[in-house]
Amino acid sequence: MLDWNEYRTQLMGRIGEFGKLSPDTLGGYRTLSGAGKKTGHLDAKTRELIALAVAVTTRCDGCIAVHTDTAVKLGASREEIAEALGVAVAMNAGAAMVYSARVMDALGGAGGA
Repeated sequence: MLDWNEYRTQLMGRIGEFGKLSPDTLGGYRTLSGAGKKTGHLDAKTRELIALAVAVTTRCDGCIAVHTDTAVKLGASREEIAEALGVAVAMNAGAAMVYSARVMDALGGAGGA
């Protein structure tokens, strides 16, 4: 299994290196990342649970490492995290259903139906 703490540490180091080479890119990311905090509509833990679900759907190991750590620090329980992951699973299945319909549509246009 992956040592997620070590991976997160290494990742942050590499992102720091990238930030020195492209500070505006890192600054832009930080602006986007912090924008939700300013509205106050969702609490931090809820935003982190959403981030975990999105991390799964986008297959981002770095996002998983960072947002799992933050969610736990904000008091997210294993059960809450599992529920958020259930939403990610459902969304991926739903997206597969939608794209399956697109294949059926394409099949119709290809003379297959």
